[in-house]
Amino acid sequence: MTTETAQDTQALTDGFHLIIDSLKLNDINTIYGVPGIPITDLGRMAQAEGMRVLSFRHEQNAGFAAAIAGFLTKKPGVCLTVSAPGFLNGLTALAHATTNCFPMILISGSSEREIVDLQQGDYEEMDQLAIAKPLCKAAYRILHAEDIGIGIARAIRAAVSGRPGGVYLDIPAKLIGQVMDAEAGAKSLVKVIDPAPVQIPGPDAVARAINVLKGAKRPLIILGKGAAYAQADEDIRTLVEKSGIPYLPMSMAKGLLPDNHPQSAGAARSLALKESDVVVMIGARLNWLLSHGKGKSWGTSPKKFIQIDIEPKEMDSNVEIAAPLVGDIGSCVSALIDAMGDNWSAPSKEWTDAIKDKVETNVARMAPKLMNNNVPMDYHGALGALRTIIKERPDAILVNEGANTLDFTRSIIDMYKPRKRLDVGTWGVMGIGMGQAIAAAVETGHPVLAIEGDSAFGFSGMEVETICRYNLPICVVVFNNNGIYRGTDVNPTGGADVAPTVFVKGSRYDQMMAAFGGVGVNVTSPDELARAVNEAMDSGKPTLVNAVIDPESGTESGRIGNLNPQSVVSKK
Repeated sequence: MTTETAQDTQALTDGFHLIIDSLKLNDINTIYGVPGIPITDLGRMAQAEGMRVLSFRHEQNAGFAAAIAGFLTKKPGVCLTVSAPGFLNGLTALAHATTNCFPMILISGSSEREIVDLQQGDYEEMDQLAIAKPLCKAAYRILHAEDIGIGIARAIRAAVSGRPGGVYLDIPAKLIGQVMDAEAGAKSLVKVIDPAPVQIPGPDAVARAINVLKGAKRPLIILGKGAAYAQADEDIRTLVEKSGIPYLPMSMAKGLLPDNHPQSAGAARSLALKESDVVVMIGARLNWLLSHGKGKSWGTSPKKFIQIDIEPKEMDSNVEIAAPLVGDIGSCVSALIDAMGDNWSAPSKEWTDAIKDKVETNVARMAPKLMNNNVPMDYHGALGALRTIIKERPDAILVNEGANTLDFTRSIIDMYKPRKRLDVGTWGVMGIGMGQAIAAAVETGHPVLAIEGDSAFGFSGMEVETICRYNLPICVVVFNNNGIYRGTDVNPTGGADVAPTVFVKGSRYDQMMAAFGGVGVNVTSPDELARAVNEAMDSGKPTLVNAVIDPESGTESGRIGNLNPQSVVSKK
């Protein structure tokens, strides 16, 4: 007769389940990643526990998906990768998330510390924590199963508190197999309470901002993607409409108020920047996208800036900020509304009429270009067709990347609801398209239209298989002009190699989608493009439309040719 010991009947858990339970406890139920040693079983078990685990063809694309999931949900998007090369592939997306202030957690398997530290040549040996630290907001390593709960809690809080950003979480292979008492493991889990607490601006700062605004003759509000992330949509609209001030949305802030709103200065950007005298920055930064707040883009009119940002170090980063408002956007905007009172004076009619007149003039000048049905298509005709589709389907998510494709789409396609326009962000990263499209469909359930340059699509195009595998309602439109900027460059030596910017002529990207069971369509006119995209959006089927664009219609470096200087060396 044998005696059953306490150890035999003790319920146990392990690192795999503690990681899963910690994420679920904090309402994180989706993982984006690529399976492989040592995290394959973690993905399998997460799916078995009811989490949604989406497997990509490349870690960078999974990372871009996690980053934009963070932007859309205000919860950290999670990307799970293997060690070393997989970690490095995900690191670009982690740095991208940090630069753009998107909450994201990159979880990567790693080699054991004792082997890494002695550089003994383990499988995919790399000191991943040290590499990640300079490129993210915080980086942590968990070595013991009993610390998994607190480690994940720290990662979540770091990702979403203050200015959001990317966090790296290092998971050595030995950790996930560690076993401990299940009851003790459950007690070690941490539910993060108030991970992103409000930060109310000081009363003196609010009063200072109001005084500066009262002295303005030509005020302007600039809305950045931080304003969209804040989800303080009603307060932002109230501030804009109560103040009567014209507003200029940055690309991912389009739709916070409809682009056809009477106070929108989007079609009068140059005039608004040059002639304004007081500029209110809401969730926007004076970086290269706004010419650093100085130079000819801003004209000669003296400027005073009011800036709302949760990060104090952002103030005075390029120019003097006359009235810094440090706090979360919702609290700061609400405080400004209260301080304005009931008798706020709108800007002069001279200023608002000047903006309206410029908007009307520019819109009227653009209209005929957008109505052409040229074959082959140019950017204006193609985007004119897609512009109408977005207007008729305001709940659809628009993903956009490229050079000319990005620039023209930003200025042509209007948005009508917040967080419906997703693009390359602060770094201008190529390759975000398919990852962002997949996450947008997964996180929102809405149909997605991804407008891609043929060069940009090449960075993540294999993820069309992922789109088909999960049967996502995504329509990808590839603007195919046979190359980068334009497909007409030639090799100056006359050699056999094509020019560096030229692709295979007549490529049929639509056949890629068809190869995986989706719908592929080749179109050559705006009318054909409109029919194909409408059918795709109606059906919800994974679709890729190969839109043949005139190779001559592009321009060098989009609209930032000054960042790609020509050689100053002359040939003798």
